[in-house]
This record gives sequence, C-alpha cells and structure tokens, in this order.
Amino acid sequence: MEQSDVHADTHREVLGAGLDGETGELLLINPTAETMQAAVEMYRNEKSLPRIKLFADKQPLKELTDDFIIASGIADLIDEDVFEVRTLSSVPRHSLLVTDEFVLSFVQGAEGVAGLRTTEESFVSDTYEEYTRRWDDAEEFSLRTPPLSHVRETLEANIGAAAVEDFDRILDSLDTAKGDGEGLDEVTISLLVAANNGELLYDISRWGEDIRLASKATFSRNKNLLEDAGLIDTEKVPIDIGRPRLRLLLGDSSLESASIEEVAEAAERKL
Repeated sequence: MEQSDVHADTHREVLGAGLDGETGELLLINPTAETMQAAVEMYRNEKSLPRIKLFADKQPLKELTDDFIIASGIADLIDEDVFEVRTLSSVPRHSLLVTDEFVLSFVQGAEGVAGLRTTEESFVSDTYEEYTRRWDDAEEFSLRTPPLSHVRETLEANIGAAAVEDFDRILDSLDTAKGDGEGLDEVTISLLVAANNGELLYDISRWGEDIRLASKATFSRNKNLLEDAGLIDTEKVPIDIGRPRLRLLLGDSSLESASIEEVAEAAERKL
C-alpha cells in the first residue's frame, strides 16, 4: 500500500501505519520497548497482519520479556508462526521496519514520533538484503515463558475453570506482571488464584513446574512471602502415605469476600 511519512503521538500509531495493507514478510529491527509491546498487542488483537521477524537488541528484549504479560503473548505468537525473534549483534541508530518494498525509520521527537519512509529502489534492496543476511546468521532469542494459551489450557485441565477465570481477571487488572513492585509475577498470581479456590500447594506447584512456568522451589518461596505478608494461609491435608499436603487459603478474613481483583490489589500493596 502506498504510504507517505507518518507523524503520530506514539510508536504504536507509526507501526500501525507501516503495517497497514502489507501482506509480505517484514523485519522489525531494533524496536524500542514501546514498539515491541505495541507489536505484541496489535498481533494478539488482529489476525490479518503479515508475518513479522522481530530483530532486537538482547538486553531490552530480555527486560521486556521479564513481564509475563508480554512474554506469554510473544510465546503465543511464535507458536502461531506469525512472530519470530532473534537478537541483533550490532544495533542501528534508529528502529526500522523493513520490507522488500520500503524502509520505515522511527524517529522520536520532542513531541510525538515520526515514521520516515523511503521506497528508493536500490536503498531498499540493499537494506533488505543486508538485514536478511544478518537475520540468517543471528541467534534465536531464548524465551523461557510458556504461551498464555498453554497456561490457560493446562490450568483448566489441572486445576479448574474457576482458576482460569481468576487468573485472567488478575492479568486484566495489571499493566505489567514482573514482580518486584512492577505488578505481580506469574507465580504470585498462580498462588493467589489457588488460595482463592482452596487448592493444594502441591497441585499448583506441580502444574507450574510441568509447564515450565517456574520450579516447585520458586512456588514454595513465593508461598512463604505471601504467608509472611498475611495474604495467604495454609492448612494441612492428611494423605494415605507420606507427609500431609498444604491447602492454600486466603490469609485475611476481609479477603474471603473480596473480588479476585481486590485480592491482587492487596497483594500489590503489601508486597
């Protein structure tokens, strides 16, 4: 689709203009965290966008994927074969959207963002070939987070539909899910969901380890933190053989009648 330069308030608007009407494969090179996040949100919400190769500097990519919401979304898109992610060894000055027909450069201004577009044939051809060659030689980015769709499916199969609903509602209430003061991390969310539904620590931690969300040891550590904060409590459940298992419960009587969003908000405050 023929386009001119784009001037907008956000990187998302510039990216959307660059993707508009495109059907061929694209390279998104050295995107900012804002642009990467915008790309994930756009591709999760729209199904007719072209396949995209995300070619990013390793450190900002790692920082972005510390957020479970973003990382699990990228994992879904990789599973659907619309996203592929590799790391740049040498980073250009600007973020670029490159196809075999145009190059769009993102430029941050004092007020807003510009997308400067060129269709000059030799420049576009050389740029596309250069980054395609570098892409072929680049390392794939190791994403350790399972796809959100897999998290939901296995949580329902192993714990129950009510747990999935609570999990989704907590995620929807958060802007980020990193932990350490930036939203609740995925393990803390899972434990709060389990406590809200009276599930066993053994069951939720085994599920989390099986899908490579986190180890049982991580679940145990986070359980202790939540217990110390008074957010969850436990009761022993005898079994036929071996040590009793622990049932997770909400630790404050005021939380028992609260919505799961209010439980998450209380956890954010106390942690």
